[in-house]
Amino acid sequence: MAGTNPMPSAEHMEPRAFIRSLFDTAVAAADPAHCLAPRLPSAPKGRTIVLGAGKAAASMAQVVEKEWDGPIEGIVVTRYQHGRPCKHVEVVEAGHPVPDDKGLDAARRILEMAQGATEDDLVLCLISGGGSSLLALPGGSDDVEISLADKQAINRSLLWSGANITEMNTVRKHLSGIKGGRLALAAYPAQVVTLAISDVPGDDPAIIASGPTVGDLTSADDAKEILERYAIDLPPSALAFLASPGAETPDPDDPRLARATFELIAAPRASLEAAAEQCRIAGMDAIVLGDAIEGEARDVGRDHAKLVLQMERQTKPTIVLSGGETTVTVKGDGRGGRNAEYLLGLTIALDGAKGIHALACDTDGIDGSEDNAGALAAPDSLSRAAAAGLDPVAMLEANNAYSFFAELGDLIKTGPTFTNVNDFRAIWVDAKS
Repeated sequence: MAGTNPMPSAEHMEPRAFIRSLFDTAVAAADPAHCLAPRLPSAPKGRTIVLGAGKAAASMAQVVEKEWDGPIEGIVVTRYQHGRPCKHVEVVEAGHPVPDDKGLDAARRILEMAQGATEDDLVLCLISGGGSSLLALPGGSDDVEISLADKQAINRSLLWSGANITEMNTVRKHLSGIKGGRLALAAYPAQVVTLAISDVPGDDPAIIASGPTVGDLTSADDAKEILERYAIDLPPSALAFLASPGAETPDPDDPRLARATFELIAAPRASLEAAAEQCRIAGMDAIVLGDAIEGEARDVGRDHAKLVLQMERQTKPTIVLSGGETTVTVKGDGRGGRNAEYLLGLTIALDGAKGIHALACDTDGIDGSEDNAGALAAPDSLSRAAAAGLDPVAMLEANNAYSFFAELGDLIKTGPTFTNVNDFRAIWVDAKS
């Protein structure tokens, strides 16, 4: 087509720039502006109430406002700096990954709005990753009340323990007053339609944001077992609540969930496939390891280094893609982030191998609680680090991977992307010479 600039052939591409562009492609594939509008339900006889939580909640609400034919009202809660301007849906910014009082207040108001819905109303729930921390409504009863301070302490312990997202959210559901299907129960008998963006391995609706609108197959005993496994001490209030009937979540076959439906509108697999297609258009081979890779971040990095070092070099560059959610067991006092920690583990294991470049980023634009999405690594990363007086092994042990890549000028800073389909990793392996 006249006037277009065809993508250059693989041998003329700069590796760092190309894998950086793959990250942009992966994020674009999960942009609510592209994937939400076609999934909107029909308008109800009564009111349309928009409720939501997660890092993409405000951008999703913005799309709904643009596309919806008729009046809407509601409230969504998102992470600080992840808000988007909306006219009819209130957007609240709150703490993540540790909840705060703004998240607590927003969760209470969301629950109250759901409780006010009638049989003729539609409750449109916009759910994305991060909702577990943002819907900060601790469980409680007349006899037992979990405070926000207790909730914050539990969240910190979970985040530092090395527990995976499924384990963490199992605990969160059973200590909550709104997650684990409880939001849908509050909206009964209204129609509840959930549109979700997945950031969890396996895309389980009950795990995404701790499943506020779907039934749950786990029990309070499961939560207790996870807490024991990771040696997490609970405050007395949380222990008492876990022993009470209120800690149990509704089963998927609970009749009060009969009018609740769930639809996934974006997921990690689609973003990886979009990046793989870009590789093929550029004349490269793409290998997708999977979108549900879990494990200790540094160990996954080392495993991926072994894999690419053992690969037989092809006649054209090969891109190895993967997604998922690794974990970090925090033992040091450095600045980290699971993507930076993965990348430093990989860099050390590659030991300066020629022709291998790598990127690891969180698609929400924030690696953990830092100001970067992730980082880039190159064959000369270790030599540049040595020249700067950095000890990569010591920095990894101190959970200080952020500082390592910051010193090299290799952090990737995008700011919030207003979506979230978890981690994206790309490794460029040169063709054989």
